[in-house]
Parts: sequence; C-alpha cells; structure tokens
Amino acid sequence: MESLSRASIANPGTLSPTSSSASYFLFPRRFRLSNGFSSSSAFGNLRRIVSRGRVRAEIEKPNAPVIDFSDPEWRIKYQKDFELRFNIPHITDVFPDAKPIPSTFCLRMRTPVSEDFAGGYPSDEEWHGYINNNDRVLLKTINFASPNSAGAVCIDPDCTWVEQWVHRAGPREKIYFKPEEVKAAIVTCGGLCPGLNDVIRQVVITLEIYGVKSIVGIPFGYRGFSNSDLSEMPLSRKVVQNIHLSGGSLLGVSRGGPSVSDIVDRMQEKGINMIFVLGGNGTHAGANAIHEECRKRKLKVAVVGVPKTIDNDILLMDKTFGFDTAVEEAQRAINSAYIEAHSAYHGVGIVKLMGRHSGFIAMHASLASGQIDICLIPEVPFQLHGPHGVLTHLKYLIETKGSAVVCVAEGAGQVILTTNFCVPSRGFNALSSLFQELSVSTKKYFREIGVHADVKYIDPTYMIRACRANASDGILCAVLGQNAVSFPLIPLSPLCQG
Repeated sequence: MESLSRASIANPGTLSPTSSSASYFLFPRRFRLSNGFSSSSAFGNLRRIVSRGRVRAEIEKPNAPVIDFSDPEWRIKYQKDFELRFNIPHITDVFPDAKPIPSTFCLRMRTPVSEDFAGGYPSDEEWHGYINNNDRVLLKTINFASPNSAGAVCIDPDCTWVEQWVHRAGPREKIYFKPEEVKAAIVTCGGLCPGLNDVIRQVVITLEIYGVKSIVGIPFGYRGFSNSDLSEMPLSRKVVQNIHLSGGSLLGVSRGGPSVSDIVDRMQEKGINMIFVLGGNGTHAGANAIHEECRKRKLKVAVVGVPKTIDNDILLMDKTFGFDTAVEEAQRAINSAYIEAHSAYHGVGIVKLMGRHSGFIAMHASLASGQIDICLIPEVPFQLHGPHGVLTHLKYLIETKGSAVVCVAEGAGQVILTTNFCVPSRGFNALSSLFQELSVSTKKYFREIGVHADVKYIDPTYMIRACRANASDGILCAVLGQNAVSFPLIPLSPLCQG
C-alpha cells in the first residue's frame, strides 16, 4: 500500500534530535512531497465528502494501491505500514556520530540556564516529566460495529478494528542541540489567523527555558529572507510578553518569497540553525523544500512547522488554532444578519464565512447561534433552483416566518455556479463566489415570482482573521508553541509535510 507519509503529532522536543536538517511538522502529512516546492496542495488533496449522511475524510491519491481484504493478514500488514508511514526518523539516522546531552528543559526551573552552563547541563534525574521516545497515542478511540453507524469511518467493509498509533508529544530527556550554539528564527506566512502571536510568544519563552539566547523573527514571511530593507527582529521574553493580547502577527505576514536556494543561503549567512515556520499548505511545502535543501547541503538545521489554518481542515487533527475564535467571532456577524433580516419586511440575511474546502466554521457557527435557517458548506451538495433548491426553501421561510438567515462557507456550491463571480481565496486559486451568486439569484427569484424580498449580506472574513485568540485557542497555541520547541528533540530526517 502506498505510504500516506510519516507524521508526528505535536511533540515537544525542538532542541533535540535535530541535528541534520531535520524538519518537524506538528500535524500529519497526507502525502510526501518528492521535489521540494510542489504545485500540489496538501490541503487540496483532502476533501470532506458526505456519503449517506456520514462525513468521511478521503484522500484523493491517483493510482493508490487497493488493500487486498481477501488476504488473511491484511490487518497486520496495514498496521505495520501505518507504523512505518508515521514513524519519525531520528537525527542519528543521518548523523550516526551525533552525541546527545542531558535536556536543559525542566518545568521545575524558574530561571533560564546560566550563561556559562557551569557544571555542565543541568538535569533533574528525579523529575519524571520527560516523554519516552517509545510513547504512543491511540489515534482512533471509537470501534465502529458497522459502516452504517453514524459518523463511521472504516478501513474495510466489515469495519474491522485496527489500532493506529502516533508519537506522543513532550520534552525528551536527551537533546542534540547545545542551547548556546542555537540561533532560532521564527517566520509567519500566508494570511492572518487568531493565535499567531500566542504561538510566537510561547516558542520564544520555551526556547529561553531551554537556554537559547539568540532568537530572531523574520519579518513578513519568507519575503524577509530576500528583502534587504527588512531586517530580522531580536526576540526575547521581554519583547513577546504581552503580544498575545493583540491580534495579527508581531512579525507580519506575506505570501510567496524568494527561491529555496536563496532562503537557505540567507540562513547560512545569518547563522540560523533552527527555524520555526507558522503557516498553511503552501508555507509548509516551502518548509519541506527548505528541509530538503538543507539535507542536500549537509547542514545541521532544524525546520519545525506549526500548522496554521483557521478552517480547521487538517486530516487527523481534532482542532487547529484560530478555529474556536473564528466560530465565536462569527456569532456577531450572524446576529447582525439575523437582526437585519427580522427587522425588514421579508428580510433575507446572508453571511459568508471562511471555508474553502471545508465548512467547519460555517457549520459550528450556525449550530452555536441558533439563528441560521440554511447553512451551505462545500461537503454537502445542493441546488439553488428546483423544487428542492435553496431558493424554493427561502420562499417557504418567507411565507411561514417572514424572514430567513443563510450562512455560506466561501467554497460552497462550486459545481452549480453559473456566473463569473470569481474571487481570489486567501492566496489560492480563484473560487466562484456563491455568496454573490446567492445574493443576486435571491433578488432575481423573488422579483420574478412577484414577492418582495429585502436581501442583506455580510462578509466578516477580515474582521475575524484579525481578532486576538480566545481562551480556548490561547491554550492550544501555548501547547503547540511548547511542542514545537521540544520537537527537534526527536529529529525527523525524511520529513513530514502536512
């Protein structure tokens, strides 16, 4: 069976086994990129589809081998293949002579490691807070008895139980980077997302706990490596102490940037041997390419990726940072649309929310508000016209309730759009806009049937992205930041890209 790729679930251990160019991505990769930057989209290859009322994740992988369920040992083979794909290579796989040192991380320590590390690297042998490299976490916790069970995700037609384990996150007892020799850089790419500053803050604080003194921020994404007008920003606990109280990114964001070779050249010039990349699909494709280039040059560089997608659309992850905040902030827009619609004669309120290929934000926000009559998401097919179409149901709502509120995910209804309302979607290929199509079609439909309709539409996208993280996301960001720094402790060689 073709490998889905190795993956690692948030494992605190950055200052650790990352001696060669080792990359760490705190979320599973759906497929392996073979040639550095790739036009393929890791997120694009994952789509959520609805089948008989069950939402399941499906990997669109051309020519993917089919499991031979007639083989009595298919289950054992599947488990072994899964373990292989999700195994994390160690730095010593590439540098057999790499020597570990006792970890400089300990939660009992309330002050940074001394400047000269007098007496060697401090360790607390009595402290049982380190994670064993062989610790694993069970990925699935529900044993579905039938493929017809609600929400069932099965490997075979009989829904056979197959254990799937992934590495456990946490600081390791041995590390492979001496803190005083580390120059760590942090870069934020793509669009804004609530929680970016929280992750930056926690990465810096955790690095200082390990004893790292040289920490810098690269301004405006990968662009900061090539633009001579942009200088790196020194970071410390004092600098980042309160940045989580504001939205946006302290370092700024941008899309695109210089070539991979140029980025690695600049990293060498600046002496950067540990880089933390906060971004989404394209950003991590770039991070993977940086990792491959560093390996090719035999550089001792750790490339650590922290997933950033407000849409909550990463396979095998329960939740991504910024999602809870987005759902919470979307309530304001929904409530405004509700008030507008119910205050108007035959009012129709339409709210557009983020969700290019997944409708998690739209669905959760709709459920939480209790004010939405129709929720349209990419996973569920629908029609605008016809007896079972959205417009027909809007007519019913106007007749029975006097008003209606619709929530639309940005990627919903792509297959039915007939107009040329195409808009760029946060750096990806242009999407046709159901939001605009629905607004125009609703007015036209009610005008043709001779019924008055007052259509109001709200797009709070940029207001939501610029918010500071709420309490729930703040905690998740802290965990991701800590895990990112501890990750290189478990070096990945041929690494995961998510």
